[in-house]
Amino acid sequence: MTAVVGLTVAGPSEPWRAIGLRVVDGVAWIGGIALRFADQVAGGEGSGLVRVSGWTLAGSPDRVDSIDGIATDHVELDDAGVESWEHPLGVTSFDHVVVMTSSLERTCGEIERITGEPLKRIREVGPIRQGFHRLGSMIVEVVESDRVTSDEASLWGFVWIVDDLHDTADRLGPDLLSPPKAAVQPGRFIASFRTGAGLGLPIALMSPDRR
Repeated sequence: MTAVVGLTVAGPSEPWRAIGLRVVDGVAWIGGIALRFADQVAGGEGSGLVRVSGWTLAGSPDRVDSIDGIATDHVELDDAGVESWEHPLGVTSFDHVVVMTSSLERTCGEIERITGEPLKRIREVGPIRQGFHRLGSMIVEVVESDRVTSDEASLWGFVWIVDDLHDTADRLGPDLLSPPKAAVQPGRFIASFRTGAGLGLPIALMSPDRR
């Protein structure tokens, strides 16, 4: 089985520490997945552009340095060295990472071809199409949008799980995190970090699936 064991953010870690993420030597371990922070933001000094610049896979049958334009590193499954840390924020794991694309078939086809992990289902919401893969504990949500014009996919943002979303929202306050609302998943709630948090990425928190 192929698993996502790491994501890399091109951007500073200070805003993430400020919201309650424990970061040591540029790395935060969340539910066995390493979130690594690069020294400089994407686009060079002063650009202000933060992005999820790549991912690390373990156990992939095919070793390539790019999956439909997504920078890809590989480690042996036995050498992944996964850890899980406690964070003041209360985050316990990743729920999913979002991949943006101009072609669901192209991107999902490449993910399946290289990782061996099949497309689980497709969901259509108006002009938006979503495809879902599972790579280890991480759900990969591939979103096709007519706003994407590139012929390559890109990592866009991600969602974390926290044990008590409403408590976390109360502690952070509405200037940093939107009020929790019902998620698409039945019985779950979701809240998104606001621009004022300074993360530079679309990041959300979600309550656990207690079914």
